[in-house]
Amino acid sequence: MITLILIAITAIVSWMAFTNRKLADRLVLWPPAIDRRREYDRLVTYGFVHADWMHLLFNMLTLYFFGRWIERAMVQVTGTWLTYPLFYLAALVVSILPSYLKNQKNPNYISLGASGAVSAVLFAYILIDPWTRLYLFFIPIPIPAIFYAVFYVGYSIWMDRRGGDRINHSAHLAGAAFGVLFMVAMAPGLVPAFLAQLSGGAG
Repeated sequence: MITLILIAITAIVSWMAFTNRKLADRLVLWPPAIDRRREYDRLVTYGFVHADWMHLLFNMLTLYFFGRWIERAMVQVTGTWLTYPLFYLAALVVSILPSYLKNQKNPNYISLGASGAVSAVLFAYILIDPWTRLYLFFIPIPIPAIFYAVFYVGYSIWMDRRGGDRINHSAHLAGAAFGVLFMVAMAPGLVPAFLAQLSGGAG
């Protein structure tokens, strides 16, 4: 249910921001607003607004398919429903921190979208089930999640250094790392289980 609530809140807020520029400007990650006005809530609210419907749809579909599974896994491990929403909100903060610190004095920089937190959810799932098959929009056949993870990390590092496409690849990387580290801290036994699955192969 928490995943569905997060999706609903994000969809409603994003939809409102699409037609309300003042609301969008108040919620996005704009470093000077944090540095000068102490609007620290932007480190979270930026993840509930999106650039357009396609941006919103891609993130929310990914969250829908993998978030529900991670939500159940976290409840089973910790015994409380609070872990998952705290994980998601923390992922929003952690994933944007590198970009914020890098652009702390840059008045021309803004960032928005749930991609960092969604990356945390996705990579938490890949840690648990690395050989699951993922269906991607641009690839006609399913591919093992672990192959996707390697490509995703490599591509994000390359594009983050190259720049120019207005996508926050740094947030994707930080979110992915946070998702894995959070899961390992919560359940250290996932590491040997993950390595055993890799050595065992897809079969």
